[in-house]
Amino acid sequence: MENRKVESIHRVEQRASERAPLAYTPVQPERLEDLGVPESLALDLFLNYVYKHGVTRLSALSRTLKLSIPIAETMFRQLTKQQILEVKGMEGEDYLFALTVSGRTLATERSQNSRYCGPMPVSITEYCRVVKEQAAEVAIDNDSMIEAFSDLIVTHELIEQLGPAAISQNPMLLYGPAGTGKTSLAERLLRLYHDVIVIPYAVEVDGHIVVLYDPVVHRAVDYEDVDMDPRWIVCRRPSISVGGELVPSMLDLQLDASSGVYAAPLQMKANNGILIVDDFGRQVISPRELLNRWIVPLDRRVDYLALDYGMKFQIPFELMVVFSTNLAPEELADEAFLRRMRNKIFVGPVEAETFDKIFDRVVAAKKLPYQPDSAFHLRQLCLARGSGDLRPCVPNDICNIIVSISKYKKLAPQINPLQLERAVNLYFGSGQMKGSTGKFQVAATPPPSAEVVHEVAPVPPPPPPRPMREPFRIDVVHAMPLGSSPAPMRVSV
Repeated sequence: MENRKVESIHRVEQRASERAPLAYTPVQPERLEDLGVPESLALDLFLNYVYKHGVTRLSALSRTLKLSIPIAETMFRQLTKQQILEVKGMEGEDYLFALTVSGRTLATERSQNSRYCGPMPVSITEYCRVVKEQAAEVAIDNDSMIEAFSDLIVTHELIEQLGPAAISQNPMLLYGPAGTGKTSLAERLLRLYHDVIVIPYAVEVDGHIVVLYDPVVHRAVDYEDVDMDPRWIVCRRPSISVGGELVPSMLDLQLDASSGVYAAPLQMKANNGILIVDDFGRQVISPRELLNRWIVPLDRRVDYLALDYGMKFQIPFELMVVFSTNLAPEELADEAFLRRMRNKIFVGPVEAETFDKIFDRVVAAKKLPYQPDSAFHLRQLCLARGSGDLRPCVPNDICNIIVSISKYKKLAPQINPLQLERAVNLYFGSGQMKGSTGKFQVAATPPPSAEVVHEVAPVPPPPPPRPMREPFRIDVVHAMPLGSSPAPMRVSV
């Protein structure tokens, strides 16, 4: 039942995205000069495509480079007139053509700078303008917030804090103990957006190409508009999540030396959407270093990137950054930095009633039979064995462990006191070191929730080795012939 509900929410999101109007629609250019990129770059991409594919058709080139037929035909006729292309024949009304000898020589020389032959880029100026046009404006209320988080058990107090923070689109800090659902809350913030945006496949900067569209990050939707510039793709607003793997290089342009093409950094890919920094404070890059890197973007909504030869350019920083951490805010940064995180929301342990609701929802979703007092029994075990509070993650984790134990025992999974005891022992550990005094705190089985403290006697040192005795000697005298003097032979044992 629960899985069907979640799937239904995703289907509703997809349908809403496909029906939603675009905030901005780029118009398809009809002339070569309307592309907004240097003509030499456009011709290089044309040559790279023909060089890679050999004999090709004009329609295939137009689809791959995302060019209108009039622009592709203009470039084709220009290169044919310069004897760089030669026509091989016709396929219906479509030209078949290839490079001439001089054309292959020229293409080989030009490919030394870049081997890119994908969609034609848009100019950095146009990209910045469109991102600003698509800045998110979230219109939500209590009902829409409850719907967005309907697959979680979220308290009214937490909803009342998340709603205004989402509307502001300012940086958000979710902090609290581990296992309280901070990451789950951050990931569901994307459901508050019900529109779609356009993202360019690539951007041109000073004659260089920066690839932006990432099918792993950007979820394309079906959208038919014959008048729209094909160099842009319609997508849902992006949501990117990074954790401990975040390193400084991921926030800058990355040059692929083999192709001469740059890959866009995380914050550029997340523009017009959400960037989640999970486990904030656990990265290789320190919180202070990261906040220093973003002190201007968080304040002024612009960022600065640099090409490999030092040229800097400006891009929009039009996204909501969500930091999730189990560290106290004052451990992460000083007051000046924390001021830029205008929304600080504590996500703590839950009350018994909420814990029981989470347990009921989990066992229903997993179709696990359970005894009526299982939630109460699990609560008691968590309070006794865990950190002394109730974490929302525990019911799901414990149920998964019980399923694994049942598979190991080749039994049907069932939640009862004995299975809960076993799962809790495996989850929290049945024994816990208390310093270096030789004392252990050991959980007993059964009765449940009982704890016994055992004094573990220190291991006695091994006895000292016995001293070796002084060596003694045995003199052996051999019989010798008459007239010779005996020579004693000494053997030490």
